[in-house]
Amino acid sequence: MDAQRNGRLIDLRSVVKTYESVAGTFTALRGVDLKVDTGEFVAVIGKSGSGKSTLINMITGIDRPTSGEVVVAGTPVHTLSEGQMAVWRGRALGIIFQFFQLLPTLTLIENVMLPMDFAGLYTPRERRDRALHLLDQVELLDQAYKLPSAVSGGQQQRAAIARALANDPPLLVADEPTGNLDSKTAQAVFDLFAGLVRGGKTILMVTHDNDLARAVSRTIVLSDGQVIEEYLARVFPSLTEAELVEVTHNLETLKYPPGAVVIRRGAPIDKFYLITRGQVEILVQRDEGREFAVSTMGRGQFFGEIELLYGGQAIATVRAAPETGVEVAALDRDEFRMLTTQSETVRQAIERVAETRAAEHRAVTERGIGRG
Repeated sequence: MDAQRNGRLIDLRSVVKTYESVAGTFTALRGVDLKVDTGEFVAVIGKSGSGKSTLINMITGIDRPTSGEVVVAGTPVHTLSEGQMAVWRGRALGIIFQFFQLLPTLTLIENVMLPMDFAGLYTPRERRDRALHLLDQVELLDQAYKLPSAVSGGQQQRAAIARALANDPPLLVADEPTGNLDSKTAQAVFDLFAGLVRGGKTILMVTHDNDLARAVSRTIVLSDGQVIEEYLARVFPSLTEAELVEVTHNLETLKYPPGAVVIRRGAPIDKFYLITRGQVEILVQRDEGREFAVSTMGRGQFFGEIELLYGGQAIATVRAAPETGVEVAALDRDEFRMLTTQSETVRQAIERVAETRAAEHRAVTERGIGRG
């Protein structure tokens, strides 16, 4: 249960999935590492055939990895028997499908009660009361005793969400949940998900809707069975997917506890740092030598580019924020220089950021911090 205690709900480690067919061997996932923390709202995007459905099948235990480890809610899912898997899935997961998958001969309330019946977590009276409460939560209380065919597609999806919540699982997995809905209804379902996350749920959602993907707290990009570091794709938008995959493999994940120094002012810089979790503080020195925090940087922002572009030593101290610590994806000097040399667009974009930051640093140090 260490993963749960540490706040990590999903932990995939070097997951490979291959399929054998008459046409030969097909590799759907290629050494995927993925970590999702409790309370995150994560979107999984990628082209058709990129491995999104296979990834979901690994996490939900519908399929098993050829190699690697899948740990969800503290349970090594890849080691479970079929019987253990069914029990675990009923308690740990809520799964939401594109086409709702409600049983057509059961009313909405009966559909919501069904997972509770299977898991045996509540008494019959509690099941009905809980189902009514969940239908009320998704604004379907007045439709509780109707069959799925008697309500709209959006209402069916809301009922499916209520069903997924039946056993109060820590994780909801949604596979294209808005793919069969119009844009207005899709937004309403997304808003419902966002409310559940605010209430403490963790949601992993596969989607083709880029607008929805941009609205979540984090996006996982899959390409040919491999994960592209999401913020790398934003920083280097002109790189092809193949190039981004290659760069992602060259990234080094580094973690710094709260208050730890990442870069010391005056020290040489040999890495480009991309923040993936937490925050850092930027400290500059005033005349008498004391350092003061002048700004913070968070997820998706980067540092170290000024020194790598123009040479010289670090112009400021960067330390992990005292409240959060920081996790970074680090790219070494040679790889960074190769990227900026190969792509003029990338170089110009990073130079603009570097020049702005250098000017801000000069302004701060020239006027002195704390002076009137």
